[in-house]
Amino acid sequence: MANIPTERLGQSAQDLSRAAEILAQGGLVAFPTETVYGLGADACNDRAVARIYEAKGRPSFNPLIVHLPSVEAVKRLVIWSDAADLVARAFWTGPLTLVLPIRPDAGVSKLVTAGLETLAVRIPAAPLAQDLLAEFGGPVAAPSANTSGHISPTRAVHVQNDLTGRIDAVLDGGACSVGLESTILGLVGAPILLRPGGVTRAELAQVLGKPVATRDEAAAISAPGQIKSHYAPRAQVRLNATEWRDGESRLGFGTVECDLNLSPSADLTEAAANLFEYLHQLDARGTPTIAVSPIPDTGMGTAINDRLNRAAADR
Repeated sequence: MANIPTERLGQSAQDLSRAAEILAQGGLVAFPTETVYGLGADACNDRAVARIYEAKGRPSFNPLIVHLPSVEAVKRLVIWSDAADLVARAFWTGPLTLVLPIRPDAGVSKLVTAGLETLAVRIPAAPLAQDLLAEFGGPVAAPSANTSGHISPTRAVHVQNDLTGRIDAVLDGGACSVGLESTILGLVGAPILLRPGGVTRAELAQVLGKPVATRDEAAAISAPGQIKSHYAPRAQVRLNATEWRDGESRLGFGTVECDLNLSPSADLTEAAANLFEYLHQLDARGTPTIAVSPIPDTGMGTAINDRLNRAAADR
C-alpha cells in the first residue's frame, strides 16, 4: 500500500467535520469508542470497505461491525425482533453488538458482511463516536484500528504506531473506558453468544428471560473476533502463571509482585480496561515472553480470558 499522510485530529467541531469529510470521500478514520479504537469507513462504499481489509491485512472472510447513531438507523439495515428490542433497551448505547438478518435493501457493501446474510450492528456510547456518526450521517463499518491479529488499540498512539501511513486520519479522544471489544450476540434463531465482552452472558440471559448459548469454536466464522489467533503481541504469551520465570515480562492480577498489574484489588472491570494498554507496554520492552497471572473465568473475566487465549494461540 502507498504511504498515506495520516492526519491527527482532535475533538473540535472543525476536526469532527474534517473526519466526516474524509469518510464521505472514501477515506479511513480511526476513532475512539468506549471499547477500543475503531477503523471507520463508509459502510456503503465498496472501495472504502476494501481499504479497511487492505490497511489491516484482515482476511476477507472476517465480517465487520457497522456503527450507527440510533435504533431507528439500525432498523433501516436489519430485520428487527422482540428479542433485539429487549437487549437494545437494556444495553444500548454501549458495548454490545447484535447480529441480525440484513435487509435486502440495506445498501451496505457485501464486503462488510463477508458474504453472510446477517449484519453485525451496534450503537457506541462514547460521545466522540456519537458525534462523528451524527456528523457523517451514514453507517460506518469499523473493526479495531490495528493490524489484523495485533493487540487492539485503546489509545490514539496505539493506532499511530500500527497504522500510520496506511490510513487517512486518527481522531484522538483519549483512552477507551471499557478497553475490550464489544460483546456480540447472535439473534438469528435462539440467542447465542458469538463473542464475550463488556456485557456478560448472564446479563443477556436475565434480560431475555431465556438461556444464551455459547458458540462452538469449531464452527464457521459468523461474527468478528472469532479467529483463533488474535489480539496478539509480538512476544509469546504464557497464561495462568502462578510463578515467574527469568526473562519474562510479568502481567499480574490481584496481590502479586509483577511488572504491571491489571488490578491489584482483583477488580475484573479495571482489569479489562487495562488489558490491551498493558500488553502494549510490556510488548514494547522486547522480552520474548509475557507471563500473565490467572484471571477468574466469571463475569468480565470470561471476556478477558477469551482475548488472552487468542493472544496465546499458535500463530
